[in-house]
Amino acid sequence: MGKVKITQVKSIIDRPKRQKRTMEALGLRKIGMTTEKELNDAVQGMIRKVEHLVKVEEV
Repeated sequence: MGKVKITQVKSIIDRPKRQKRTMEALGLRKIGMTTEKELNDAVQGMIRKVEHLVKVEEV
């Protein structure tokens, strides 16, 4: 499908454990951290669950 750049823009403090684990699975731990992922169905689902905490850009 393509690559996306995912940047954490909000804190995961006081978020449900499930959202914290999703952020960790995406490789994000701190505000401002950025990772590049190959866009597939699994990654799209993870992004959808934490879209209020991240900024997504196509590469």
